[in-house]
Amino acid sequence: MNDWPEGWSGGNRGNEYGRGSANAQPESARVMRQVRRGPQAPPYGAGVPPQPSYTDGQGYDEGQNGYGQGGYDNGHDGYNTGQVYGGGGPGGPAGPDGGRGPRRAPNWRRRIKWTAITLVTVLVVTSVATYFWADSKLNRDVDLSKVIDRPEAGDGTNYLIVGSDSREGLTAAEKKKLHTGSAAGKRTDSMMILHVGDSGDTLISLPRDSNVTIPSYVGSTSGKTYQNTGRQTKLNAAYAEDGPTLLVRTVEYNMGLHIDHYVEIGFNGFADIVDAVGGVTIDIDKGFKDSYSGADFKAGKQTLNGEQALAFVRTRHAFAASDLQRTKNQQKFLSALAHQVATPGTLLNPFKLYPTLGAGLDSLSVDKDMSLWDLASMFWAMKGVSGGDGTSMNMPLSGSVGGNLVWDKAKVKTLVNELNNDQKVTVSGN
Repeated sequence: MNDWPEGWSGGNRGNEYGRGSANAQPESARVMRQVRRGPQAPPYGAGVPPQPSYTDGQGYDEGQNGYGQGGYDNGHDGYNTGQVYGGGGPGGPAGPDGGRGPRRAPNWRRRIKWTAITLVTVLVVTSVATYFWADSKLNRDVDLSKVIDRPEAGDGTNYLIVGSDSREGLTAAEKKKLHTGSAAGKRTDSMMILHVGDSGDTLISLPRDSNVTIPSYVGSTSGKTYQNTGRQTKLNAAYAEDGPTLLVRTVEYNMGLHIDHYVEIGFNGFADIVDAVGGVTIDIDKGFKDSYSGADFKAGKQTLNGEQALAFVRTRHAFAASDLQRTKNQQKFLSALAHQVATPGTLLNPFKLYPTLGAGLDSLSVDKDMSLWDLASMFWAMKGVSGGDGTSMNMPLSGSVGGNLVWDKAKVKTLVNELNNDQKVTVSGN
């Protein structure tokens, strides 16, 4: 009885191959049902080098080795092409150990280049935004075009810097704290001319009690022309009478010096700037007290806050030569303030820089032609004067009349001539 399945018995098994048959031809795929063949391997010559067939009857031929697709088959070298051994894989070329190759070194030059470009871009954008923000905060409400009969402009730039006793915006508590009083209107507590030029910068204090002649002028609001009657009064009365434009007109008429720009700051703004920079350090030569301004200072180096700073620059009753000593104190403090603002601790610290800019710009009143560059030039010149790069002086005086201080006309003429020609100032003040 034949127990072999159909097609496998005795003489019906056909040409045997791989079972000791002498027939060199393999069984057909139909007969070898136990072999599951993978995708047809490419023919020799199609990018695959010829390999030995191992037809020695040991069952290592294609499809007969028992290792199907995904094993060690694919008909040729005994390794499936879907499994890569030492081929480097998709991540890169193979290393010496058959794994991934070494990681490529970073391109530091490229990284530094793009980091620098990013930083420069951020700096430019921040600077431009800051400029427009600061420019929008300037109060350009002084129109110097209303000033009539002006002297010719000379070399360099002349700034008239005014500290007013304006109490605008102050609450009753703030007025009490700052010892400002409650007088209506506003007057000039300090006036200075800053000349910025190539031969050195010069800061000149104009005593508020200076005796001056009120010239012809056009009213800033009425538009009416007021003729010169020869009336003489204190310099700060000009400001009280018709504001900044009459003050500029009076200074130009009595000095013969053209004023290019006007800058004014009030009580509250001054105190806010000092507080924004964290106080200003100053060396006080001799201690003094003044119940009017609230001053109470001992001699020596000390840091003043906004309230103390305002008392320091306003005090006049504590001194014999009241107005002259006050102008000296004002120059000394403003120079120290400019130096403090210009330190890296303020300029490079946005938490100090922006509050300082905000406090200063909010409280300034300037002429309509003033730009931020003009303001920056004024600021750096004041810093230079405080550092010894310029000249700081009071107006030359020759005496007094009726309690008002009289300017020395000869010295003033020489001073103005030197300023107009941007020469080094040789005149000394009181």
